[in-house]
Amino acid sequence: MIIEIKVPSPGESISEVQLAAWLVEDGQQVEKDQDVVEIDSDKATLSVAAESDGKIKLLAAEGDTLAVGSVVATIDTESAGKPMEKKEEHQIQEKPQQENKKTVPKAGKPVIQQEEKTATATALNLSPLAREMMKQNQIPESELINFFKSFRIGKKDIEFYLENKGQLPVTDSVLPESNGWPGSRNSTSKKMSMLRKKLAQRLVSVKNETAMLTTFNEVNMSSIMAIRTKYKELFKEKYGVGLGFMSFFTKAVTEALLYFPQVNAQINGDEIVHFDYVDISIAVSAPKGLVVPVIRNAERMSLAEIEKAIKELAVKARENKITLDDMQGGTFTITNGGVFGSMLSTPIINPPQSAILGMHNIVERPVAVNGKVEIHPMMYIALSYDHRVIDGRESVSFLVKVKEMLEQPERMLFGAKDPVEALLGL
Repeated sequence: MIIEIKVPSPGESISEVQLAAWLVEDGQQVEKDQDVVEIDSDKATLSVAAESDGKIKLLAAEGDTLAVGSVVATIDTESAGKPMEKKEEHQIQEKPQQENKKTVPKAGKPVIQQEEKTATATALNLSPLAREMMKQNQIPESELINFFKSFRIGKKDIEFYLENKGQLPVTDSVLPESNGWPGSRNSTSKKMSMLRKKLAQRLVSVKNETAMLTTFNEVNMSSIMAIRTKYKELFKEKYGVGLGFMSFFTKAVTEALLYFPQVNAQINGDEIVHFDYVDISIAVSAPKGLVVPVIRNAERMSLAEIEKAIKELAVKARENKITLDDMQGGTFTITNGGVFGSMLSTPIINPPQSAILGMHNIVERPVAVNGKVEIHPMMYIALSYDHRVIDGRESVSFLVKVKEMLEQPERMLFGAKDPVEALLGL
């Protein structure tokens, strides 16, 4: 019996997708519910699983643009396919009896030694199925790295490298010329992913179709950093998640939007839509590009609930498991360029929203406090907004309110006997 594997519909209004990667080989034996292919749409990456056991035949190549509903592979349930070759089997066969034997370098040739810690600092290139198996069996990446490091590189591994080295990306382990460049005149071209195409279109349309303006301020982070230092261990012990900066900013934004609801509004045709809730979009850098999953009803959430939601969405983004439902909606966006070292930027609005808050890195700077110069951890914050919806007075006042909430976190909860502990839910 022949079973067809078709391109699923990622969502409404999407008619084409791109075949991102095959997770199996042509003619391989696959199992039911095994992920066999990854599909890129302009909004998310989807994994398609086999519907039955059997021998798979691939009908499309990686990078192909496909129509929704088209057949990308077939499974012959009455034939047995070849098992997928496992590279680690060669390594096990080549394992020496004397692992402590060292090779003496030839005279006159410099020997380049690398620190072993660079291997553990590099994330493994795992398929979604392998990552899911690791999750089910509670296997950390460090254990896999240490396991494979115990095997010596053999003849078959060198042959495998020689056959495939042209397909490998250049990493830090490859030493370039002294000036940092390999010195060649080569160039490479790579087809844009559907997600990158859509992102480019949206960014250009925002610049062209909105009256975007950015206002800036700075925040003294001393109070929040003192809270994190004092309560981070107790917080993690009780809730199982770390206490980061994003939860404070999310809480400050939801409180400030109570005073300035226009910042939480959107244009829909000739109307301005106001929301009685706050769905915060969090900009996350994923392997396939920027994604913006949504924390729904953030105005009702505690710091612990916000941290758990952020952690869950971040893990899904790193594993390319973000769904369309995770990114639908959103009334306000927060982006944190500070994790990459950004000092100041003008974030671009996430349409159809009307405003986005940009966080940046924290730098100790001299500031005037009560007539004296003191050193404090300071952060620049930026609010980009659509001037068609939000006036300058509202945008500036909103950003000042966010600043007040962050510099005096007890203002987020009025009338509490111990505002800080009440805010943390301790």
